[in-house]
Amino acid sequence: MNDADRKSSLTPEQQAVVSQPAGAMTLVTAGPGTGKTHTLISRLDTLVSEELNAGEILVLTFSRAAVRELRKKIVDSDSAIRFVRARTFDAWALELLTNLDGEGAWVGRPFEERIRKATEMIEEGEADEYCDGIRHVAVDEVQDLVGARRRMVEALLQRFDCGFTVVGDPAQAIYGFQIENPAERAAETGRFFLNLTAFFGDKLVKLELTRNFRARRDTAGYALPFGTSLRSYTEDADTSLRNLTSALRTAPDFGPLDDEYARTVLGRPDATTAILCRTNGHALVVAESLSSAGIPYRLQRSANDKVVPMWIGQLFTVHKDNILSFDSFREISAGLKLPANADPELLWSLLLRTAGGKAGNRVVRLTDLRRVVGQKSLPEELFDEPDTSLTVSSYHRSKGLEYDRVLVASPMRRRARDRHDAAEEARMLYVAMTRARDLVMRIDTPDTGAPMDKDGPDGRWTRRQWNNRHCVAFEANGADVATVLPPGTEDFADDPASVQEYLADKVHPGDEVVLVRAHDLPLGEHESPPYLVMHEDRPVATTSKRFREAVHGLALRRVGRALRWPTRITGIRIDTIETVAGSEAAGAAAGFGRGGVWLVPRLGGLGNMVHGPSSSRGDI
Repeated sequence: MNDADRKSSLTPEQQAVVSQPAGAMTLVTAGPGTGKTHTLISRLDTLVSEELNAGEILVLTFSRAAVRELRKKIVDSDSAIRFVRARTFDAWALELLTNLDGEGAWVGRPFEERIRKATEMIEEGEADEYCDGIRHVAVDEVQDLVGARRRMVEALLQRFDCGFTVVGDPAQAIYGFQIENPAERAAETGRFFLNLTAFFGDKLVKLELTRNFRARRDTAGYALPFGTSLRSYTEDADTSLRNLTSALRTAPDFGPLDDEYARTVLGRPDATTAILCRTNGHALVVAESLSSAGIPYRLQRSANDKVVPMWIGQLFTVHKDNILSFDSFREISAGLKLPANADPELLWSLLLRTAGGKAGNRVVRLTDLRRVVGQKSLPEELFDEPDTSLTVSSYHRSKGLEYDRVLVASPMRRRARDRHDAAEEARMLYVAMTRARDLVMRIDTPDTGAPMDKDGPDGRWTRRQWNNRHCVAFEANGADVATVLPPGTEDFADDPASVQEYLADKVHPGDEVVLVRAHDLPLGEHESPPYLVMHEDRPVATTSKRFREAVHGLALRRVGRALRWPTRITGIRIDTIETVAGSEAAGAAAGFGRGGVWLVPRLGGLGNMVHGPSSSRGDI
């Protein structure tokens, strides 16, 4: 869409936002489906065409999904906004720290530490020169700014003499759980909006977007009438939650997920469907039910999961030289497993931006690409995001997304100790019920079959026996496969190149794998023995130290005086095949050249522990 077409499609509310001068300090309250991304891009388009250079604008948003959506629509533009910087808050903080303190090894540090240090540098003036060229800041999803992220954005807006456009919706503020203390969490609700108003006073321009474009039918709009009260806090939290729960009960009941009707409807590829659950634990149980019924699906990943796609690893395998030209990439790309409808020229431009070296270079250096693969600092558009017609997600992870149909699992009954969270529960249910374009339906809260809670050294969802003594199943995740050495060189012996070919050609998202104990010897004081990832009886990877620590903390059983590890762990699925950067020396020894880049399977789902006789796989 060109600039003229975009402007002609704006409503008066949207036009009021777009037409503000570059120096305006603008706060936009935008409800779900009100076209905030369309409005924000039009705003950027106008700024670049009339007042600013693209490099003078910084766009910050909460999630990588939002950055991806924004970048995708920006790329479609025929204006200079294609060169606007769009970052998550965390990515921008890392970028600032890396530029100002390159010796700090910031890549491996926790998000919160990076955000706090970036805030400190802004407040102390250490970032003045780095941020000197910023003349306008656009910030999306500001209702989710709490704690350290809120303080960083406030410091940025207050420190520098620049205009800004900040967009958010208090009715969709659902990330208060990041603050552990209940009193502090309650104090964060709406705090960014209040602080912004207090600091900028009459200089702050307040605008609203109220027209909903997402809900194409009345059957998608059950929750919309309650947005006003959630934003203005005009009714108590318990009343808001009761009203939304009652509205969900008026939606059609989808029925069981494992019958013929469900298989027919959920398997249709002509419409997107999401099944949304109150917790990720319940989402895992739904996924387990769908797997048993043979219905393909995808579990929505965390916003922090950065998955480097398989085709980048294949690129290292096919191209042995360090220097990669566009002509070589165009020729190679025909044999790579690129995303559906991918444009090789666009992918090339992203690779060039990432690993092109000095400005003006028209070649990609694979040594530089390997470094950003290891740091997972690729552009958002390059990270893997599988396309599927059925997604299973928690309420939280559905934020910012939309689907043709949404099946909302009834919220769980709150315990007495959770009463202070009624307001956040209401906002979460509101978010879940406003994701649909055409139809909202309800399903029962999934039956977990046994108590489920977060447990273990890294806080995984677990299922325990009713006496709560033994863990019988726990969550598998993307950090469970070893990546330092190539598959086939650690815990099982196979030709590494053959394993790579098998992963690329034979292993697919949704395939079930079984984790089989390789031998009986723990690899550390607080670790289990290693487990091999078996795909159709062939080992394709081994488990990581983090996984072994989880098994030690969750799955170790005492039988009499003997300690017993699970023999097998079943029910785990392939999320995707991802590219990782490991030991360069090990990669060279395996015949992969000097890159140290290869493919591994990424795991997901709820793994069920099976205890039985020893089944050492030492002969593999």
